[in-house]
Amino acid sequence: MGYLEVILMGIVQGLSEFLPISSSAHLVFTSNICKLVNGSESVYNAQEVFLDIVLHFGTLVAVLIYYRKEIWQIIKALCFACKNRDFSAPDAKLGVYLIAGTVVTVLIAYPLHDIAEMLVFTPMIVGVLLTFTGFLLLFSEYISKNILDKKEAVDWKTSLLIAAAQGMAALPGFSRSGLTISTGLLCGLDRNTSARYSFLLSIPIILGASMLYPVIKLDLHEAAQFDFLLLSTGALVSGVVGFFCIKYFIKFISKFSLKVFGIYCLIVGIAMTALFYFVK
Repeated sequence: MGYLEVILMGIVQGLSEFLPISSSAHLVFTSNICKLVNGSESVYNAQEVFLDIVLHFGTLVAVLIYYRKEIWQIIKALCFACKNRDFSAPDAKLGVYLIAGTVVTVLIAYPLHDIAEMLVFTPMIVGVLLTFTGFLLLFSEYISKNILDKKEAVDWKTSLLIAAAQGMAALPGFSRSGLTISTGLLCGLDRNTSARYSFLLSIPIILGASMLYPVIKLDLHEAAQFDFLLLSTGALVSGVVGFFCIKYFIKFISKFSLKVFGIYCLIVGIAMTALFYFVK
C-alpha cells in the first residue's frame, strides 16, 4: 500500500462519508479494485484495517470543524439544562435526541459487527446493498415531494428512527448519510434539517469507533510496524476533502433533490455486483 493508493482512498472517504453514496462501499470497491489491478489477494492486513479507522477520523475532524458553533451551543444548552433540570430549550432537546440516538445506533450496530467485517471480503454483496441505498434515496425523495407541511425540527420518533437507520448502516453498502437523510425525509423533515441532524449524529459514533478500535483490537506489536506518515496523509486528505464536501453538499441539497445520488448508487451498485460476481 503506497501513498497514491492512500491519497485515493482519502479522497474517496472524504467525498463518500457525507454524500449519500456509502463511504464503506466505496472503500471496499476501491481497495478490491486496486488489488485486482495489482494482482494481489483480497486479504486485509492490520494496517489496512487501521487505515479505514484513520480515514473516518479525518472526516470526523471535518464535521467537528464545520459544525463547531452548533456543537458548542448544544453542549452549553445541555449543561444549563442539567443544572436547571429544564430540557425545554431547542438545543437541549437536540442534545438529548443525539445522546439517545447514539445509544440506539450502538444497540443495532454492535450485533452487526461480525457481519460487517465479513462483507469487506464480499464486495458483490456490498454492491447489492448499495443498490438498495439507491432505491431508498429515490423512494424517499418521491414521498418527501408529496409532504407539503415539512418539519423543521427533530422530534423523539424521528430521532430514534434516524438512529435505527444509522445502526443498519454499519453494514458496508448501506450509506450512513443516505439511510439517515432518507429516513428524515420519510418522517417529514426538510432536506437541510435531515442532513444537519444526520451529520451531527455521526460525530459520537465515529468518535467512539476511532477511540475504541485501537484499545480493543489493535495489537501494539503490529502497530509498531505501521507507517504513521502514510496513515496521517490519508487522514489529512479525507479531512480536507470531507470539510469541503459538507460545505457544498449542504448548499446543493437546499436547491436540488437527492435523485442524482440515488441513480449513482443504482449504477455503481449494479456494476460492482456484476463485476465481482464474474471476477472472484
